[in-house]
Amino acid sequence: MAFQPTKQVYSGRIREVTLGQGDKAVTIGGKAAYPFHTFEAEAPRPPRVAMEIWDKDPSADWSEVAQAPFKDVLGDPAAWAKKCVDAYGAEILVVQTKSADPNAENRSAAEVAEVVTKVVNAVEVPVVVWGVANHDKDVEVMRLVAEKCAGRRLAVSPVEEGDYKQIGAACLGYKHIVVASSPIDVNLAKQLNILLGNLGVVTQDMIIDPTTGGLGYGLEYTYSVMERIMQAALTQEDEKLQQPIIANVGNEVWKSKEANLSAEDAPELGDPEKRGVLMESIAAVDLLLAGADVVVLRHPESVKLVKGFIEKMI
Repeated sequence: MAFQPTKQVYSGRIREVTLGQGDKAVTIGGKAAYPFHTFEAEAPRPPRVAMEIWDKDPSADWSEVAQAPFKDVLGDPAAWAKKCVDAYGAEILVVQTKSADPNAENRSAAEVAEVVTKVVNAVEVPVVVWGVANHDKDVEVMRLVAEKCAGRRLAVSPVEEGDYKQIGAACLGYKHIVVASSPIDVNLAKQLNILLGNLGVVTQDMIIDPTTGGLGYGLEYTYSVMERIMQAALTQEDEKLQQPIIANVGNEVWKSKEANLSAEDAPELGDPEKRGVLMESIAAVDLLLAGADVVVLRHPESVKLVKGFIEKMI
């Protein structure tokens, strides 16, 4: 007799959200079972892998391993974006607006918005714009980005409780998607979704960012919270948590010292050319299993590994 797995009955479904526009638009979400449990219920859309770029040259912050695939384009975000799409098959891009950080370069909103606009115009795939989690600066930058890219259905992140009214209103006015970001807590994630709904943001324009911890730096906590969000959404019919989830993996993993140490500095950690890639890939796979619909990665080899995992699982 053939093996018959025990099947869970699900009463909820993750909503679908479409990023971008035109032929290259990407719809995420839609699953009616736990991640990769296709034997229990339909999962019409596989998870997606996004690639990150920075709005400035990151050479001073990145290891040689992370820089190597992009050496020829690191100083030109638009060219970098095109390389991610043309050479590495990126279906979604995430622009990290690092140059806006008040504790670093503190570039003006106009300068940052100009770079983001060039990236958006250089590619046809959907774009997520990721701020620096400084409420005042993110409000200033994201309002201008939303205006300059009106109607392009960008996803704007992080939209937090301290700035959701200002950034949420800009997304409403210029037809963009809100990425609701809360600090690794199920109740806070739900509360922010409710606040955004009260503001007028519809469920078709909302994604959850439960905040991502890197491998060895809080990944287990992120996994647990993301898993609980999935459980509430799919088995407890919690409509306020039935939104797709995005995880900003690469940004967290590659800023850890372990991902960047050389073989001379840490011979016990093995080959540095593989170490960061494997740390990033493992973190991404873990969060896909927890329920992420989009994972944001940096290195092309990580993208290849994680896409291969997704293909095998579905």
